[in-house]
Amino acid sequence: MKHYLLPDQGQFYKANMHTHTTISDGKFTPEEIKQLYMEKGYSIVAYTDHEVMMSHNDLTDENFVAINGVETITSDKWPGGYCYNKTYHINFYAKSPDIAHCPTLSANNIWPAHAKVYATQEMIDHPYKNHYSIAGVNDAIKRATEAGFLVCLNHPVWSSLDYTDYMGLKGLWGVELYNTGCYRGGQHDTPQPMVDLLRSGENVMPVAADDIHSRGDAFGGWNMVKAERLDYATVIKALERGDFYASTGPEIKELYMEDGVLHISTSEAYSIALISNYRFHRKRHAEGEQLLCEASFDLNGFIEQNEAHEYPRWAPWVRLEVRDAHGDLAWTRAYFLHELKGKQA
Repeated sequence: MKHYLLPDQGQFYKANMHTHTTISDGKFTPEEIKQLYMEKGYSIVAYTDHEVMMSHNDLTDENFVAINGVETITSDKWPGGYCYNKTYHINFYAKSPDIAHCPTLSANNIWPAHAKVYATQEMIDHPYKNHYSIAGVNDAIKRATEAGFLVCLNHPVWSSLDYTDYMGLKGLWGVELYNTGCYRGGQHDTPQPMVDLLRSGENVMPVAADDIHSRGDAFGGWNMVKAERLDYATVIKALERGDFYASTGPEIKELYMEDGVLHISTSEAYSIALISNYRFHRKRHAEGEQLLCEASFDLNGFIEQNEAHEYPRWAPWVRLEVRDAHGDLAWTRAYFLHELKGKQA
């Protein structure tokens, strides 16, 4: 019997989860962003302007979902020497279109001068004070999560973060492993921060996003969300569950377990790799000019070995990476042992 890791029901919707408009430091209005992305086949855009959260519910319709969000910055020795300081850039996505305020915001932190007009009375009367530390970021994650937000750590490589800066973070929903603006600027993010956090016991999701400010950093990375319909609540639930994959090109069409064997079908691929939290890994390569469109990985031994022994350091999981002939990648989230067996956590 097939057990689907990506749902078999519903439709894939293309999403950009990191967007800046003229409200902060972007070149396009929210309406122009919608038009640009819909022309490229996107159905979902998360609006994440710097330090101010605006409602874009008026942009949502039967063909498009505008997710309300905000990006905040917490930097070491800020302000001053911007390019020479470590920094946490974090996106907060409202799980409901009715949420109007993120508790991690402060009028004092709005740095685009023209954006100061968007400061709410709550941001003025109850300003949140950022603190550059793991404890400080964890406080922001906790407050936002309790207020109904999904929280994502953005472009850790561009932010000059290393293992000591992100290990110990608790409650993140996602981590960017690809950021178009950073990639095209020469700062290439990798899956390693996500993997490190997964190994620490945090169930974090892969995010590939544009971080669009201008056309030059658009349409490079996206998430493909599998949902039964295109509305705000359904999309958010799919994101929260991890019913999606991240990509810079390849498609993942189907992903399921059957009799302990993991099956994946894709667009044409040069390689399909299965990676675990341990050194257990498998990879299928194209042979000659014949590209791959599917692969299977027998996980019976992996499941049995992890059931027979206790490994308290890391919870067992596997994830997949698909690479096409152009070098573009797609990444699944991590699937844990209970999911591979078709059981609830």
